[in-house]
Amino acid sequence: MAWLVSLGRTGQWGDQPWSSLPAAVERVHAYTGDADTFLVRLAEDEEGTVIGCCVVSEQANKHATVADERELYVRNLVTDRSRKGSGIGAALIADALAEARRRGIGLVRVDCYADGDRRLVGQYLELGFTPTETFEVEQPSGLWRGQILEIRV
Repeated sequence: MAWLVSLGRTGQWGDQPWSSLPAAVERVHAYTGDADTFLVRLAEDEEGTVIGCCVVSEQANKHATVADERELYVRNLVTDRSRKGSGIGAALIADALAEARRRGIGLVRVDCYADGDRRLVGQYLELGFTPTETFEVEQPSGLWRGQILEIRV
């Protein structure tokens, strides 16, 4: 997040560390405390340092329309910015797609920040996702615009 703040790009995550935001801490606790709903995958380097995390669930985020079929929804994906370009995000998405196949699920969806230059949307397009719908969430700092994307497995 410090990298985004340094670029003046605070629209996606804000300008405060998640660890200082009670709602964000609560969300992370929900992810790690409910193994029946959320699957948390970590990417680690050779020394065992966590360099990425992906959270998936068969329950979509509340702002997503309900799918007409069973789905696996990428609820959160973060990577270590210092490892940019090393394929961590792509590997975590590949793992999510493999998990969907393992469960017999043919649809994987994700949502992401879609304001500004839409670079994050572009990254998911490069991974084979197709945009489906946009949404807006009212935040104290203003409107947060998002994009939902999907991929068939």
